[in-house]
Amino acid sequence: MSSTTHPDLEAWARSRRIVLEDFLVSRFADAWPARLGEGCIYPIRTGGKRIRPLLAWAAAEALRGPDAQIPGIVGAGAAVELVHTYSLVHDDLPPMDDDDERRGK
Repeated sequence: MSSTTHPDLEAWARSRRIVLEDFLVSRFADAWPARLGEGCIYPIRTGGKRIRPLLAWAAAEALRGPDAQIPGIVGAGAAVELVHTYSLVHDDLPPMDDDDERRGK
């Protein structure tokens, strides 16, 4: 068995990640005060595979077809990703875990 990913799957995921990243950042573009927006965007921009929203997107496409317009799927996938990101940030708060470094930073 090969551990490589199918090129079509990679292209599918990459195209949806771009849409998702733009959507996530745009939600906090007008945050006030600006420092609040920066704080909200920082954990979102740390990267990641975005598996959870991609799974939500894949499930929607499996039910409606790959070319179907699926209202709200980007927002739903973003919500799943934001809940996951929140859980990571919350877990790293000092009362929960007071390590000095996160992933070497």
